[in-house]
Amino acid sequence: VSGLLMFLSCFLLSDSHKHKDKYKEHKHKDYKRDKEKSKHGNSDYKDPSDKKYKDKEKMKHKDGSTEKNKDKHKEKRKEDKVSQAGAIRHFCILGKIPLHVKSEPEEDFYHSPKHEKSLKRERDEDYEWEEERYTDGVKWKFLEHKGPVFAPPYEPLPSRVKFYYDGKPMRLSPEAEEVATFFAKMLDHEYTTKDIFRKNFFKDWRKEMTAEEKATITDLKKCNFTEMSEYFKAQSEARKAMSKEEKQKIKEENERLLQKYGYCIMDNHKERIANFRIEPPGLFRGRGDHPKMGMLKRRIRPEDIIINCSKDSKCPEPPPGTKWKEVRHDNKVTWLVSWTENIQGSIKYIMLNPSSRIKGEKDWQKYETARRLKKCVDRIRAQYREDWKSKEMRVRQRAVALYFIDKVKTRVSDLTVSIKLKVNAFCQEYVVEFDFLGKDSIRYYNKVPVEKRVFKNLQLFMENKEPDDDLFDRLNTSILNKHLQELMDGLTAKVFRTYNASITLQQQLKELTTADENIPAKILSYNRANRAVAILCNHQRAPPKTFEKSMQNLQAKIDAKKDQLSDAKRELKSAKADAKVRKDEKTKKAVENKRKAVQRIEEQLMKLEVQATDREENKQIALGTSKLNYLDPRISVAWCKKWGIPVEKIYNKTQREKFAWAIDMADEDYEF
Repeated sequence: VSGLLMFLSCFLLSDSHKHKDKYKEHKHKDYKRDKEKSKHGNSDYKDPSDKKYKDKEKMKHKDGSTEKNKDKHKEKRKEDKVSQAGAIRHFCILGKIPLHVKSEPEEDFYHSPKHEKSLKRERDEDYEWEEERYTDGVKWKFLEHKGPVFAPPYEPLPSRVKFYYDGKPMRLSPEAEEVATFFAKMLDHEYTTKDIFRKNFFKDWRKEMTAEEKATITDLKKCNFTEMSEYFKAQSEARKAMSKEEKQKIKEENERLLQKYGYCIMDNHKERIANFRIEPPGLFRGRGDHPKMGMLKRRIRPEDIIINCSKDSKCPEPPPGTKWKEVRHDNKVTWLVSWTENIQGSIKYIMLNPSSRIKGEKDWQKYETARRLKKCVDRIRAQYREDWKSKEMRVRQRAVALYFIDKVKTRVSDLTVSIKLKVNAFCQEYVVEFDFLGKDSIRYYNKVPVEKRVFKNLQLFMENKEPDDDLFDRLNTSILNKHLQELMDGLTAKVFRTYNASITLQQQLKELTTADENIPAKILSYNRANRAVAILCNHQRAPPKTFEKSMQNLQAKIDAKKDQLSDAKRELKSAKADAKVRKDEKTKKAVENKRKAVQRIEEQLMKLEVQATDREENKQIALGTSKLNYLDPRISVAWCKKWGIPVEKIYNKTQREKFAWAIDMADEDYEF
């Protein structure tokens, strides 16, 4: 088996290099064609060497029609397009500005926003590229940025705003007062009613108190944050009531910060930074019933920050009187700034915007890896089924774990799960019951029918084990990940999830979409397909607090629209009766107008009813996670183009920027 795995690994690696060579060839051809287009100054210019164009011209000369024989040549065109899909040019030319960095150290590399459009147009006209693709994991050769924007320092509360303990006003030290304001701002939130949140908050708050404050404040129940809470509510209302001029001033300041800190230079490209502001201190909330909710997220200072930039760039300056923790020149990563947060000890990053060229390439590569899995998934499934019968316990455990990753879509980290086994004697079904806290501390509960041999293996794994023992005691994350890499270069549990999610969306869209539906009905079909994927991947959420109220408001709109439709139908009936009597042109026109009004209201009513159905079905399902992270966007774009659905109905502006490469690349024939 190991010899076979090594052979397959080498074969896949060889295939990968062939793909890259083919990819470079297409990139060069596309570059030459783009250059030729710019010479002709005509966006309609057709490359005579383009095979698709030749085929089309032959059909024209044959019978004068490009539509005739369309089906005959459809598959050939599809193959051509798929082969071109890998062209990196899509990432390099979409909205990117080549920038000439001036040599003077005091010169800022950010441009005034009022000149940005003309600058972009001017440079796009003569923009030629043939960019070097780096090897050995190198991501860039030049990187320059201005560093992060820190949260503003704490401003003490006015003396009139009091904190009370045991009914008596008490003046807090600035450190203790700041943490108290975090709790006061959340006073109306349900978090502050949860025992674990209150316990964690009080514990961390006491760490910020002086010795005198600690001696006095011993019981959170005796603390009164009401005046603080009311003060912040008043501040919020005051911001809403700002004059147009005041709001404009804030907007201009934010724009100034964006222009200074919100862009970087990466290999002669001006790239947008996603999150250049450091998150302010506050109370940790987490998702689900997180055991650390309520803990204090400490203020991040320059001494916590690691800067990453190129050696030949101008390193960002820390605030006066401070210094960075470290300055690195690591060109094998794409982050600009990093620090370690104190709650879970995880590393946080400032990264490029999702719409950037390098992020687009990374997304494209992720989905291409999942597409490669499609070619060998049957072989992998056959192998792990064979391994269920292995004489080695570690191989059996690995094979069952891989089955769960593939079929149940569990993560590698979820393999130390609480499992119960049940046999349904009536239908001879073997059922595994999962019940555990998954990602973000959200409970995962599911009953999954499994194959008999999986069930029997699980019974074997459970022998002589206590309830708290690991079910897969011969397996760990590194062993499983190493095995996945042996099966296919680049294969991970996430690739399995991406493959299964994308293939499910494609299948569901084919099954659910019908030609005779209108646009709202087709969008409902899309959301149902998306929901099937979200359920598959366990992307749950708690129903929004405003759900019931929003549904009531929507139902009120539906009822009002039904009344409007009844009135419109009565008017149509009356107009028809009037037309029978008068029989003139004016009454005929009135009937036609009334009929159109009825049709328009019926469409509006259907749209509202579809919206209500969609909202009800998705109240506990998070569609966005799978849509943004696991679903090949080219599937959605192809579906939109095939059925004439505006892409704006599926992706919002930010998402369209993130998936600009897919919108440009995919046509209606795209197959995952």
